[in-house]
Amino acid sequence: MYEYDVFISYQRSATDISAWIRHHFHPRLTEVLDNNRYEDVRVFFDDQVRVGARWPAELSSALQRSRVLVPVCSPKYFRDEWCLTEWHSMAAREELTAAAPGERGRPLIYPVIFCDSRHFPAWAHARRPRDLQQWNHPFEHFQAAPAYLDFNQQIKQIAAELEELIERAPEWRGDWPVRKDGPEPPSQARMPRF
Repeated sequence: MYEYDVFISYQRSATDISAWIRHHFHPRLTEVLDNNRYEDVRVFFDDQVRVGARWPAELSSALQRSRVLVPVCSPKYFRDEWCLTEWHSMAAREELTAAAPGERGRPLIYPVIFCDSRHFPAWAHARRPRDLQQWNHPFEHFQAAPAYLDFNQQIKQIAAELEELIERAPEWRGDWPVRKDGPEPPSQARMPRF
């Protein structure tokens, strides 16, 4: 059965991204979603993995038991093996729930942009990610800044859209795939013409 409504996916070695998620994105998103829904909302963020637990197994289990994936995207996100495993696993689930082969089923991936989307792959841009670069301040004191009110409004809009995805998520299946795809090779750099 599902254990989580939302799984937050991000590049774990990026300390500013993990600090932003821990201090701002995860708590606000969880609180707003929980306030708006009758049922209790559970949002997976990997700081909840128990000390001494087998990290890859815990992540795979949480991913399989989550309704919706929220990738926090940066250029290096798309070079990270775990990030791509999480994204492609949920994309495979969408394909499994599609009415016809080659189609995508119910949307289960809701990407947000942390920084610099120019270098994202085309398939990530096709998801029309929500741009949060304006509010990507990892510092705790960001909560006291006037811009935090705008950030809170963005979170409210994200939560409303996520509620729809959560409610329309397919019935849980024990055979949801976990795809271990490696990163795509970087695109060729263009040489300037002189």
